[in-house]
Amino acid sequence: MKSLIILIGFIIFISLAVSQTAFAANNTVTMLLEKYQSEGAHQFDANKGKSMWQEQHIQKKTGKSVSCSTCHTSDLRKTGSHIRTGKLIEAMSANINPERFQDAKKIEKWFKRNCKWTWGRECSAQEKGDFLTFFNLNK
Repeated sequence: MKSLIILIGFIIFISLAVSQTAFAANNTVTMLLEKYQSEGAHQFDANKGKSMWQEQHIQKKTGKSVSCSTCHTSDLRKTGSHIRTGKLIEAMSANINPERFQDAKKIEKWFKRNCKWTWGRECSAQEKGDFLTFFNLNK
């Protein structure tokens, strides 16, 4: 009986921790979406985010055709790997990787780095908002 009570307590603790993590991630995403709108972005479109996710671009350094899904995969629930370094990339899905969208600074850092690497330029506020909306709908 004591083991059952401990197990139930542990399950409740984990559930609350995951809920708090998801709540924090949701607040961070909401804050960023509001920021992007204040920078001139309009209504965000998850379908546009999905389309951009799969859109092919010729990478300047290698001349190879790449997209966001080249490294991250088209299934946001799966682990990807960087095509040049082979380094594993945690799933983009907040359900699989609850810490994915909690830190606005990290989100901005990775948008800057990955947009430059994939597209050869930084993403606009509209594009970042479309991506976040796509990620949010595909947890």
